[in-house]
This record gives sequence, C-alpha cells and structure tokens, in this order.
Amino acid sequence: MSPSASLEPKDTAVAAADALSSRPNRAAVRQDLIDLTAVAAVTAMRNGDLKAEDYARALLDRARHLESLNAFRTLDEEMVLEAARDADKVRACGDAIGLLHGLPIPVKDSIDSKALPTSNGTAALRDFRPAADAGVLKSLFAQGGILMGKTNLHELSYGWTSSNAIFGPVRNPYDPTRVPGGSSGGSGAAVAARMAPLALAEDTLGSIRVPAAMCGLAGLRPSFGRYPGDGIMPLTDAFDQPGPLARSVADLALFDAAATGDRAPLTAAALQDVRIGIAPASLLSGLDSEVERVTTEAFHRLRAAGVTLVEAELPEIATAAIGTAMTIISYEAMPAIAAFLEAQGAGVTFEQLLQQASEDIRGAFATNALPPNRPSRDAYESALAQRQRMREETRRHFEQHGILALAFPPIMIPAPRIGEEAQITIHGQRVPLHIAMARNTSLASCASMASLVLPAGMTSNGLPVGLEFDALMGNDRAVLALGLSLERALGAIAGPVL
Repeated sequence: MSPSASLEPKDTAVAAADALSSRPNRAAVRQDLIDLTAVAAVTAMRNGDLKAEDYARALLDRARHLESLNAFRTLDEEMVLEAARDADKVRACGDAIGLLHGLPIPVKDSIDSKALPTSNGTAALRDFRPAADAGVLKSLFAQGGILMGKTNLHELSYGWTSSNAIFGPVRNPYDPTRVPGGSSGGSGAAVAARMAPLALAEDTLGSIRVPAAMCGLAGLRPSFGRYPGDGIMPLTDAFDQPGPLARSVADLALFDAAATGDRAPLTAAALQDVRIGIAPASLLSGLDSEVERVTTEAFHRLRAAGVTLVEAELPEIATAAIGTAMTIISYEAMPAIAAFLEAQGAGVTFEQLLQQASEDIRGAFATNALPPNRPSRDAYESALAQRQRMREETRRHFEQHGILALAFPPIMIPAPRIGEEAQITIHGQRVPLHIAMARNTSLASCASMASLVLPAGMTSNGLPVGLEFDALMGNDRAVLALGLSLERALGAIAGPVL
C-alpha cells in the first residue's frame, strides 16, 4: 500500500467496489467510481476490492460521455483496457504491485509517449511518434500507472488558455463557454470532470497552476529538477517542470512518491506552528473583485485554523519577476524547440513547425521570441543575473520573516470566456491577459520554488478560485504536508455539474 493511502479511509473505494459487484444501478455505480481519489482507487485495486479493468471502463465511459469538453487529443480505449487487464493479472499472480497499480493517467500532449503520438498541440507534429517515453512517464509506468490518452493543450504550450486553434479549444467543466486555463488545460479539465483522479501536466510560467485555479483542483509545480524533464518539448531550460493535477493533496503526494521513489510517510503539518507570508501591494493588488473576495474569505479561514499570516512586502527585485521570466523564455524558446526537434528526429525544423502553426501562435512567437523582437543577448544575460539575485533575496525574505510559504491567488481573474482572452477587464480597466495570468506565477518559476495550488472557493457565478502556496526550492514535501492541513482548513468546493 502507498504510504499516502493511509491519509484516506478505504470505505468509499470498498463501497464502490461492492456496488459494482451487485450492479443494482450501473449509472450510480459509475458515479461512485469516478468520484474516487487516486489514493482510494489504487488502494482498492491493490487490495483486490476493485478490478483495474472495471475502474478503467468507468473512467473511459465518463470521458466518452464528456467528449464535448475536448480534454483529450488522443484516447485509445482498447489500449487502456488491455493495460488494466494486465494490471489485474499482475495482482492475481502475486507479483510486485506498484504505488500507482492500475491507475489510468491522462498525460499532457507535450510529454513524449511511445504508445501514442505527441503533437504538442500543433499541426506539424500531429502524427509524431517519439522513440521513447519521457523520463517522468517511465517513473509512473514503473509504479503501475497506465497511459490514459494524451490531453489537449495550448498550442506549443505557448499560452494560458488552451484555446487551441488546431485541435479545438478545451472547455472548462464548470462552464463550457469558458477556458480551463493553460497550457495544461486538457489535463485540468479531465480531472475536474472526473474522467480521472490524477493527470500529468507541465508548467513553465503557470501551466499547472493556472488550470488548477480555474478548474478547482490541487496542483503541484515541483522544485526545479525534482522530476525528470527529458522527453518534454521545452520553452526554456530554466523553468519547465512536469507535475501533477489532482483533486486532493494526498493524490499529489502519491504522485510525488511514485515519481521520486520517496515513500516516507507524509504527516499533516500543525497549522498552529505555521507562518505564511502575504504581500498585499505586489501579489494581492489589482485583483478581480470576486477573486479578491474569495481570497480574503480564505485568509480568514486560515487564521481561524491557527495559521499566522505575516504581512510583508516582497523584495523589490521579486516584484519584477514577470519581466525577468518573459525575457528568459522569449530568448530561449526558439533555439530550445529547434534543438529538441532535431534531437527527437521529429523530421521537421522549427521554421517548418511554425509555418504550419496557427495564426495566433505565429503572431505570439513573432511578437516575443523571433527577430527583431527577440530579446538581445545582453538583455538575456541581465535577466539571468536578476533571476539569481531574486532567488537569493527571496530566500532572505523567508528567513527574515520566519515564513514557510507565500500565499496568494495565482491568477488575477476567474476563467474568461473562450474567444475573449486577448485582454480582460478588471475594475473597468483593460489588462493584457499575460499580466493577469503571469504576474503572480512568475516568482516561483524564477526562484525555482515548490508551488502548491488549492481550491479557495467559488465566485458568485460558480467559477473556482485558487490559492497558491510557494515554498523555497527543495521544500516540496514540506509544502505537501502543509497542504494536507490547508485543504481541510479551506474546505472543499463543489464539483462541476455535468
């Protein structure tokens, strides 16, 4: 049994398995199964209370029923079922069982997989078949995880909405007229819609954290280098990180144990001993009124649970993180993608790839990452130096104020409507989308921090709002332990009605 399995009783999983056996109402049974967390599902399959094939069928039925959300780019149902049958055979034979035994996992379609194409959401790679699985996938498969298709995403991971002009927009399960966030929008939508309890995503400048916030999920952007990064098309070698999206912190911890091999028990942190920093001027200003309301109410709940919120403004250099991050990404993106395509033997150059990309993506690259608008070498080197100073001064800030984490909403707005994303309105003012999406997420990327996003509440019209908790690099286990207690203090939000 996974060490984190003890964090959740197995009663729910056993009840679902019992219902499946008796089959009094197949629709209700399916709901029982799709509502299981990853911990509960894996525990039931490991203990023999639930067949992996039956569980996979329930998730596949759900995915088929909600195809209109466009969460998946490719999904081979028979491949998933065959892998689930193999998992059942492994258990029947008494062979060693992994931490993720029988768990179908949706995977962002920027992460290499041998069994299915890896399109990176763009036309030129529609049928590209990598020669090997990405390193992080190898770790998950070694622990019994099953590839449950490739999820749709923002084209080339170059944006925050997942409104993909090539394969169609991903739709938010809470309101299908709205975006789910990006670039890992398909992974977020799949988990929020109960197509799977846990999905693999990837984050450069918010691509895990933005979908987590918009889809009412828990998400972990790990410290830089915590999980293998090979086999993932980069935007920059400085920030890109694979990581999980889930509906509970215990499921994030299960993923972390499988990806790292660290099986030490994770104990929930006592909130009475925790100091968390807030920075009103830099991270809490200019928010949409509903995001501000939900955030304020969430902070009240944290204080009531014993958390000490320490009000202290960030070092000045940290407030410039978005400019630093955008300069580094814009300078590195073109050569990083070109080198990856060549190393992968993709059979297409960067120029050919961009020529077949959507007009929006060609325009975004031309504006930010291609000559004459690509940052100069001097600007890039200055940004690298700023990033190093940012790491050092952020560490001093944590030490000076005795805080374990910073807390703030990762994005300044709730999910915008599909097609209304270039600029958004906050308090009557037009704000560029990249500011609303990346102002708050940039510091963690620049400082290589461990970032946890949790649901904080809902807007008056039923859209999720998240809170991000950033800890210093290397404190991933500490922020997960903190998250086990924080999610109880914040309380659960309702799932989408679908």
